[in-house]
Amino acid sequence: MAEASTSYREQVDAKRILQIREITRELPQACGDFLRNIAVTTGTFTRLAYAIDMRTFFHFLQTERYAFAQKPLYAMTDEDLARVTQSDLTAYIEYLTYYLKEDEDGENPGKALVNHDLAIKRKLCSIRSFYEFLFKNQRIPANVTTLVPLPKIHEKPILRLTQQEMTRMLAQAETGEGLTKHQQHYQKLTAKRDYALLSLFLGTGIRVSECVGINISDVNLEDNAFLVTRKGGNQVVLYFPPEVATALADYMEERKLVEALPGHEDALFLSMQKRRMTQRAVQLLVKKYAAIAAPLKPRISPHKLRSTFATNLYNATGDIYLVADVLGHSSVDTTRKHYADMTDARRRMAADYVKLPDREAGSPSAADDAQEDG
Repeated sequence: MAEASTSYREQVDAKRILQIREITRELPQACGDFLRNIAVTTGTFTRLAYAIDMRTFFHFLQTERYAFAQKPLYAMTDEDLARVTQSDLTAYIEYLTYYLKEDEDGENPGKALVNHDLAIKRKLCSIRSFYEFLFKNQRIPANVTTLVPLPKIHEKPILRLTQQEMTRMLAQAETGEGLTKHQQHYQKLTAKRDYALLSLFLGTGIRVSECVGINISDVNLEDNAFLVTRKGGNQVVLYFPPEVATALADYMEERKLVEALPGHEDALFLSMQKRRMTQRAVQLLVKKYAAIAAPLKPRISPHKLRSTFATNLYNATGDIYLVADVLGHSSVDTTRKHYADMTDARRRMAADYVKLPDREAGSPSAADDAQEDG
C-alpha cells in the first residue's frame, strides 16, 4: 500500500530534480550550491520554485541591466553577484509587474506575465534567501536584498463555497445540468469520477497534489479511510464521511473496469486517456463546475474547496487544532487564514446584538405626546 504511493511520489520528485538541474545549468554556480544546501530541509516542489524564481531574476539582470549584459549567466562569479545594487532590485520589482517570457528557443517573446503584490513578494523572498545563503557563507561582503522592503500584502477575504453552491456543484457533476452539449458528452463518461473527486475535496480538504497521488490501494472503504502523501513525503491516514465513501465506492466499481496504461494501473483518478490525472486537469475540472455552481466566484479552485472544508469543519467544531491537523498544517497560524474572516451568519448576528433607540419613542413629537398624556 505505502510502496505504490511512494513510487508515484518518487516519480514526481525525480521529474522535478531533472527540471531543477536543467534550469541551474544556465545560472551562476552559486545557484546550484544554494539549492543543494537547502535540499535536506525542503521538498523538490519548493526547490523548483526557487530555481524558477532565480532564473527570472538573472534573466532580468542580463537583459535589463547593462552592467550584467556582457557575461553569460553560468559564468557569473560570487564577485559578480556582489555587484547587484539596491537600484537593481528596485528595478526588478518594477519589471515583475509586467514582462514577456521568451519561447523555448529564447528568440521570440512569448506570453506576457503579470505579477501582483503576493507573487512579487514571493519572488523577492526567493532572492533574499539566496543572498542570505551567500552572506552567511562569507561569499559576499553584504546582503543588499535586506535594503529593499517587501511589498505590503493586503489581506483579501478567503474565497469559499456556500452550502447551496456546494450542493449545486455536486449535482452538476452527477447530472451534467447546466453544462454545454460538448461538456455533457464527456460528463456522461466521467460523472462518477467527477462526483467522487469533488466529494473528496469537500469532505476531506486535501490538496490537489495529494489528490492526484492517491492510489486504489490507498483507499479502505471498510474504515472510510485513505492514505495520503503530504508535502515533504510524510504519509498520514485521513478519514472521510459516509457521503464521500458512497461516492468513492460507486466510482471504484467503475474504475475496476478500466484498463489503465502501463505505470498508471494503481492510480485512483484516471483521465480520459487512461493515465493518472494531472494537477492541471483537476484544476480545470473544478473550474468547469464552479463556473456554473458559483458564477460570481470565478476564482474557485481546488484550494478554495480546501478552504471551504476548513471553514465548515471549524464552524462545526470550533477546534482550530483539529482543523490544522486534518489539513496537515505545521502552524495553527496558517490555518487561521481559512476561517478567520467573519461568516455572513455572524455578520447577521451583529445586527441583532446592537439596539438603537426606538425612532418614534425618541422623537420630539413623541416626547410631547407623552407629556400631554401624563
